[in-house]
Amino acid sequence: MESIDVLAPAKVNLYLKVIRRRPDGYHELATLMQKVGLYDEIHLEKIPAGITLRCPGSDLPENGENLVVRAARFFLDRFEDRISEPSGLRIVLKKNIPVAAGLGGGSSDAASVLIGLRKLLDVDCTLDELLELGSRLGADVPLFISPVPAAWATGIGDQLQAAVAISDYFVLLVNPGFSVSTQWVYKNFRLTDNKQDDIINDSASSRVTVSGCDFLSRAILPAELYNDLELVTLARHKELRSLKKRLVQLGAACAMMSGSGPTIFGLFSRENEKGAKECLAQLRGDYGKVYLVDPLSVYRE
Repeated sequence: MESIDVLAPAKVNLYLKVIRRRPDGYHELATLMQKVGLYDEIHLEKIPAGITLRCPGSDLPENGENLVVRAARFFLDRFEDRISEPSGLRIVLKKNIPVAAGLGGGSSDAASVLIGLRKLLDVDCTLDELLELGSRLGADVPLFISPVPAAWATGIGDQLQAAVAISDYFVLLVNPGFSVSTQWVYKNFRLTDNKQDDIINDSASSRVTVSGCDFLSRAILPAELYNDLELVTLARHKELRSLKKRLVQLGAACAMMSGSGPTIFGLFSRENEKGAKECLAQLRGDYGKVYLVDPLSVYRE
């Protein structure tokens, strides 16, 4: 095998509670993450030496600042003694997932490079070894290395348990066209002021305690969606509140921000596919990046 193509899925956070800030600056979380069918496309190809990266149609860095290059270097260094024919790597990354959007695109790209290199270079390494390597690249990377379609994550988001994927809904993603710094959001989040006034559902919201999470045995309900980080991002970008309301008015069972934002998503019942497509058409007139996708439900082989 001289080359391989891999897909890197996006994710949405269906539940996100910030537990505490650690001495190292990271925040401990309790979050339910669902992979969805919006993908970056990655081509990996053997070359004689070095690592090169192209990101056509994107202004992302094409050097060591890009997480996919770091992922490739980590893999080649870590498993050098298990690679039969040392070689370099050419990477072509086609971005379809909006950048800095709360959808995990960069983390997914890095994870897919690790997964792809294991196949391309026929390296005998375990899933646990890949997960350990991924955790060094970022808190969300282990999610995308894991074969599960949905996960309940604790710690800094890297301690994963397989959760029940949502299957009765389409996911409509709306990116407003600007990016948000995850670091800025966490820096401005106040643990002492975590009232949630901006959840918008078509029914009363409920709460799920960290210790009492049962998303390991059942799918989350629309009224249970929750995201602490909305407090920060929606306060600065008030148009996101209007976007959430609009999604519900157009038929979404609920609407919420994913991760640190700014992407807003709505869940549309499978029985309301027509409404979901009509909402998609309306919002595409106002926003450039709107996607109607399925939640992933199958474990990756």
